[in-house]
Amino acid sequence: MYVHLGEDILVRAVEIIAILDKETVKSSQYMQELIGQKSKDMIPLTKGTFKSIVITEKAVYYSPLASGTLKKRSTKPALQEI
Repeated sequence: MYVHLGEDILVRAVEIIAILDKETVKSSQYMQELIGQKSKDMIPLTKGTFKSIVITEKAVYYSPLASGTLKKRSTKPALQEI
């Protein structure tokens, strides 16, 4: 199954390690360090502010969609793999 993260980007659901809310990352020193280490693999999907961060094995996506919306999309069988 694939999850739409915004800006026509689809990621396989099994590749998603974490979906984090923007406020959660801001309030945690550990999360800020983790995101800082992955900064070279960062892919912004919005020109303005982001609402959530999606961490995969290959990249960190800054998504304009809320973390709750992404969670629903990751558990809903919308697009099946062929």
